[in-house]
Amino acid sequence: MKYIKDITEGERVQSVYLCKYKQSAVTKNGKAYDNVILQDKTGVLDAKIWEPNSMGIEDFDSLDYVEVMGEVTVFNGTKQLNIKRIRKIEAKDCNPADYLPASSRDIEQMYCELMGYAAKIRNPYMKKLVDSFFVEDQEFINRFKKHSAAKTVHHGFIGGLLEHTLGVTKICSYFTENYKVLQYDLLIPAAMFHDIGKVWEISAFPENDYTDDGQLLGHIVIGSELIGEHIRKIEGFPQKLASELKHCILAHHGELEFGSPKKPALVEAMALNFADVADDKLEMMTEILDNAAGNDGWLGFNRFADSNLRRTSQINPE
Repeated sequence: MKYIKDITEGERVQSVYLCKYKQSAVTKNGKAYDNVILQDKTGVLDAKIWEPNSMGIEDFDSLDYVEVMGEVTVFNGTKQLNIKRIRKIEAKDCNPADYLPASSRDIEQMYCELMGYAAKIRNPYMKKLVDSFFVEDQEFINRFKKHSAAKTVHHGFIGGLLEHTLGVTKICSYFTENYKVLQYDLLIPAAMFHDIGKVWEISAFPENDYTDDGQLLGHIVIGSELIGEHIRKIEGFPQKLASELKHCILAHHGELEFGSPKKPALVEAMALNFADVADDKLEMMTEILDNAAGNDGWLGFNRFADSNLRRTSQINPE
């Protein structure tokens, strides 16, 4: 099997992948083609079928295993496969573990590390609230550990939501150690909770796609509602504290145009936004550079980074 991360420009590929996505489209000149996204455990690969009705192009659909043959090109700094032949493969002949992208880190170890930050929370109401999700709700815990943080862009793999949450929580913990204006017992729970709505916004693998609630509500609103439901079950939970925590969740994207219903009004909400953006962007760049392995030049314009990107030169070459 030829893993996606090992594919290079100009290479002719013949291998089996999971078809994550398929959609028919038409060029500006009226020519029909198919958009396809292929997946294995090392990542995803954009692919095109420019002659969908030609010989060698057999019927298949999203979430089918397919054997493809084609040539790898680079478009806008991203690898792309021009498919010449494709056929469906029976699922029983494939090992799912080869086709579902997963965190390179140990999931149980990451969860244990995350709970280490939770153990330092002193406020009894926040402690009960965090425990109601991360200690007592086994169904949530199981889904949270295995969930992705996004369809693509960053942390779009099994364990991605946990890895991202831990990354944001670590940064927030650093902030509290260096900026005394920040309250640990508000910022750390906010970091742990900030993306819990993604468990309901995005479906589980192998689909890893937006649910109806994800499309209609989004993870910020879903997360705020879930927190509110749990808070109402904790007798005496201070209303002001509940509002401040929910504000951090509602404002963690920072700007209205980025999907936040509110802009940060609390210093903890501002710190959470900074931590979220830092972990998002650096993981995004990591994945972009990993997918461009072997290319030390300019990678082209990336719409998520909104910039033409290049790998940093080696300051201390080995």
